[in-house]
Amino acid sequence: VQLQASGGGLVQAGGSLRLSCAASARTFSNNGMAWFRQAPGKERTFVAGISWNGSYKNYVDSVKGRFTISRDNLKNILYLQMSNLKPDDTGVYYCAASSRAVPGPEYRYWGQGTQVTVSS
Repeated sequence: VQLQASGGGLVQAGGSLRLSCAASARTFSNNGMAWFRQAPGKERTFVAGISWNGSYKNYVDSVKGRFTISRDNLKNILYLQMSNLKPDDTGVYYCAASSRAVPGPEYRYWGQGTQVTVSS
């Protein structure tokens, strides 16, 4: 599975962005997926995850109520709708495919990352 993330950019605090992650193989529909982010000088951390059919979603506490993860298994695309963005949301965002039907604990495939910068 190859993953291609896109949709990042520069936005002011309070603004919105939608990230997309296009998958190259039909096996996308069988895999749990997730978004991670890496802030400058920090480790990559989990942001949101979704099960293979979208019935289960989980989020890190700092983005609950602001971010929504979703997927389109017909188009093989994973999304992350981000609203009310804060400067602390700045970082490189990566999509990842789990080796199971639910997100985690291990991720076998990773996208190349897309930069999100939130100005204050």
